[in-house]
Amino acid sequence: MSEPIITFNKVNKWYGNNYHVLRDIDLTVTKGERIVVCGPSGSGKSTLIRCINRLEEHQQGNLTVDGVELTDDVKAIDDVRKKVGMVFQQFNLFPHLTVLENLTLSPMWVGKMPKKDAEEKAMEQLKRVRIAEQANKYPLQLSGGQQQRVAIARALCLKPKIMLFDEPTSALDPEMIKEVLDVMVEMASHGITMICVTHEMGFAKAVADRVIFMDQGQIVEQNTPTEFFNNPQSDRSKDFLSKILGH
Repeated sequence: MSEPIITFNKVNKWYGNNYHVLRDIDLTVTKGERIVVCGPSGSGKSTLIRCINRLEEHQQGNLTVDGVELTDDVKAIDDVRKKVGMVFQQFNLFPHLTVLENLTLSPMWVGKMPKKDAEEKAMEQLKRVRIAEQANKYPLQLSGGQQQRVAIARALCLKPKIMLFDEPTSALDPEMIKEVLDVMVEMASHGITMICVTHEMGFAKAVADRVIFMDQGQIVEQNTPTEFFNNPQSDRSKDFLSKILGH
């Protein structure tokens, strides 16, 4: 196996005093690995991946991303965020900016990239997600599936080592889900480390190296897709799969 790029060591997180959202998380992700995180609502899946770029902070344990331990050190957090792209359930695009402007904003402001270079790189990523012809439109002129592909392209503009997806298809109509998943499948073939919270089990079967099943803030089970779907080890996994797959 290649070296770890993300390591959770006994990570715990609470919301307030009572809600223990992550419980003793131990998880190692290796470079280039593709992981799907699944489980019932409220099981801590989104919180888990949001800790990786410090959108949520953990209170106990150690979390290291690409050799940098995440603490309250602002410089370390900035360093990690430059390496981690994130795609959310809601597209989070600026409605008053064109597609191209949405993509060039961060490279120009954060990365101090000249406008011409930023636009060239943005067009490369828009071609990659098969939406280059929409560059001069505004987000609200696009379908949900197109907007989500723009959001993926925007994350890729920063050349991240790690891509996090937080239920990227759950706000989409069924016919738009496939176009977003197709783009993610294509991305997965390029060796980028990917962690995806999703209920799209077909995507998990097609792309994941490992499926992680969470329930009540804990990692209950982790296995290859073949083993997880054909031979789930825990009753909670079996119950979840019977509900989501209908058998």
